[in-house]
Amino acid sequence: MSGQFNAGGVFAAVDIGASSGRVMLGRVTGGRAELETVHRFPNGVVELDGGLHWDFDALFDEVLKGLAAAAETAAASGERIVSIGIDTWAVDYGLVDHSGALRTRPFSYRDERGRTAVANVHKVLDPARLYATTGLQFLQFNTIYQLATERQLRGVQALLIPDLIAFKLTGQRRTEATNASTTGLFDAVAGEWATEFFKPLGLPKKLFPAIIQPGETVGTLLPEIAARTGLEAETAVVAVGSHDTASAVAAVPSRQEDFAYISSGTWSLVGVELDTPVLGEASRLANFTNERGVDGTIRYLRNVGGLWLLSECQRTWAAEGHRQELAALLESAAALPAGGPQINADDPAFIAPDNMPDRIRAAVRAGGAILPDRPAAVVRCILDSLAAAYARTLARAEELSGKPTSVVHIVGGGSQNRLLCQLTADATGKTVVAGPVEATALGNVLVQARAAGAVTGGRSELRALVRASVGLESYEPKLAAVLHNP
Repeated sequence: MSGQFNAGGVFAAVDIGASSGRVMLGRVTGGRAELETVHRFPNGVVELDGGLHWDFDALFDEVLKGLAAAAETAAASGERIVSIGIDTWAVDYGLVDHSGALRTRPFSYRDERGRTAVANVHKVLDPARLYATTGLQFLQFNTIYQLATERQLRGVQALLIPDLIAFKLTGQRRTEATNASTTGLFDAVAGEWATEFFKPLGLPKKLFPAIIQPGETVGTLLPEIAARTGLEAETAVVAVGSHDTASAVAAVPSRQEDFAYISSGTWSLVGVELDTPVLGEASRLANFTNERGVDGTIRYLRNVGGLWLLSECQRTWAAEGHRQELAALLESAAALPAGGPQINADDPAFIAPDNMPDRIRAAVRAGGAILPDRPAAVVRCILDSLAAAYARTLARAEELSGKPTSVVHIVGGGSQNRLLCQLTADATGKTVVAGPVEATALGNVLVQARAAGAVTGGRSELRALVRASVGLESYEPKLAAVLHNP
């Protein structure tokens, strides 16, 4: 690792999730990486014409506000912003015409339209054949199913959300590889578009732009963007792991290679890091995915339910006039005895926003149990269910990949949830290392810094820098819990 970039450079990370976003400045100096948040903003779906969409214009406006704040903050310290990296959630896209205009607000993956297209896609493309090529977990909102609902794709290109933001900043159309691998139209072995699937689905062969790898430059800022943000026109937009999980996994602070990871946030991404994809029928039936990571790695994982369940419960309780503070909820949930009712956290019934506590209690009743009508009981049910799902998923990942693991790293917002971390250690029987919370932004910044020459080395060097930069907390499994969950 080298020290600070010799021109006093800093790196801007645009990091956007399904419920909020932020722009952060990253500095690499003295063998450490530091982050500074300069702008936070809400994000969420809007209902329009009977569908759930992202308000992209508002989202992009917040990105520009954040970049302006980043430019001002850097200038006040006598620094310059070397580059910008963008990461967001996966699968969703905007359709852009030849002039660069966005046809309509991008649909959200929480809209039901993809579900209606699954059967039609599978009529023309056998699911086993799809998996043998793409290695992608079946989810009803995968890009391939969303695209099958589009009526007119001639004369437009599909830009995944981080690529759409990069296009609006630079005028350059590219598709970053880690996010391309979530579409269901990407060859997991070749690392290119699986164009043999485009024609049967009626998709234009050049529907997506060419693929770019993390660390490559997308382009520099358009003059109007530079003028609006106060950034230099030659500021580069650098491709990072634009699927936020790819950036998060790049920042997993493991000392050894035999680690498992859980990127815990709205969703939980649970898996292991591999060199080659696992494309067999057993893997398909287990619904595991093979997505690209930084440096051409494979993120072998499953999407598991996440803290969306908890945040939706809090939203419902607040709307009912009973605002529940998370710390108090977790303390009350931790005091409840183990062995309570659980739900299938992966059930598609929990995807759309609605009254989550009622849906969770209904799911428990359907399983023949009763969940008390108390927030603490609902929270404990959610966390017990997530920990159990993590344990099942990791055990299956080890079996299918042939890669045993000795430690579980939880990164992202869920790493702050002490009860969830302890329950995960108990359920897996493995040491859990929690942190960093800001893994996604750290991975984003470090890929930029390496591209600029401020950091050298591979993933192990990046991870060593993360370990030196953040505090980590370990959780050991409780013997009684391990015996109860063999």
